[in-house]
Amino acid sequence: MAKKVVVAYSGGLDTSYTVMKLSQDGWEVYAASANTGGFSPEQLKKNEENAYKLGAKKYVTLDVTQEYYEKSLKFMIFGNVLRNNCYPISVSSERIFQAIAIARYANEIGADAIAHGSTGAGNDQIRFDMTFQVLAPGKEIITMTRDKALSRKEEVDYLNEHGFYADFTKLKYSYNVGLWGTSICGGELLDPTQGLPEEAYLKHVTAKEPTRTLKITFKKGEIDAVNGEHFDDKVKAIQKIEEIGASYAIGRDCNVGDTIIGIKGRVGFEAAAPKLIIEAHRLLEKSTLSKWQQYWKDQIGNWYGMFLHESEYLEPVMPDMEAFLTSSQRHVNGTAILKLRPYSFETVGVDSDDDLTKSKLGEYGEMQHGWTAEDAKGFIKILSTPLKVYYGTHPLSEERRTKNETTKQRYNKNEQ
Repeated sequence: MAKKVVVAYSGGLDTSYTVMKLSQDGWEVYAASANTGGFSPEQLKKNEENAYKLGAKKYVTLDVTQEYYEKSLKFMIFGNVLRNNCYPISVSSERIFQAIAIARYANEIGADAIAHGSTGAGNDQIRFDMTFQVLAPGKEIITMTRDKALSRKEEVDYLNEHGFYADFTKLKYSYNVGLWGTSICGGELLDPTQGLPEEAYLKHVTAKEPTRTLKITFKKGEIDAVNGEHFDDKVKAIQKIEEIGASYAIGRDCNVGDTIIGIKGRVGFEAAAPKLIIEAHRLLEKSTLSKWQQYWKDQIGNWYGMFLHESEYLEPVMPDMEAFLTSSQRHVNGTAILKLRPYSFETVGVDSDDDLTKSKLGEYGEMQHGWTAEDAKGFIKILSTPLKVYYGTHPLSEERRTKNETTKQRYNKNEQ
């Protein structure tokens, strides 16, 4: 009886080769496309047709888009997660949930092995292998492209020799399109002195108005409405924001980051929805959270994103961090207002019943109502006490005094 193998099938060259080769080698192949929002219905239909042409016994689409939002994207929004303050870790988070879906399916059908098309030079091999080892222990992991160091030509030739023809032309750029943005690799990015040209991007300016106002309403940190239109389905809300933002070509950038395997990597991306949502959410939080809530949420959000990126989603501490992020959102309610223009946007303001700037105690820089001038002077006097204690015991050092005097002399000279 033939052994069963589940292939994490994307429809690309590496996984197409894997499906055919394993089928030719006598395996009972189950091709599974795990969709986290990046595949269109047309692409999924094409994947199904090609999988059977390649020799798969069965093809399935595993739609985990809603699960991806509920168990990952929601917390990335709560945490304002941006790798290196720019990259919304699009691929990193998607791969984990694709791997979880594949492992779950392999267990359901009693597969003997799981195969994927990762090479030995990137992060995806770690994300897939670690997840399979944890959630599908004992199953063989097959990675033909990695293990045999196969070239594109070798894979294409094999497919052609066995009657399968498709357009696997090596493009200048490689793309990974997903719900949380599109990553772009190759081309000019291989030269650290260059950026991506206009033609490298998939989305361009199509908006007819030079500017547009975008209002994103949040309820306990989650998107509730877009320009007044309510959304129960948060995935559709993200897609709506992407549609609006992409028409202005917003969200383009390039990230240089540390890979899990230790080398640095450079990736371009376009992510209108993530950029707009995170900045709108951050803007609202500035008015609705306390100073220390913001401080600790920044630390945990950055840490949470790092663990997602480095394939540690299954680490037991992650739900603990998610509990903190969820709790922090209980008063993050209201509407953030943004102004869009080609290639950029600006934050305008917020409208929220939980806005802490509306305090009756005073208006910043204008007038105090909750204390007197004498109260303020007493507060400042007490606040300065630790510094007075320190410098009363340790007078300002000669080196620092000299620097201060030099600065003062320069200032006086400039004033003259």
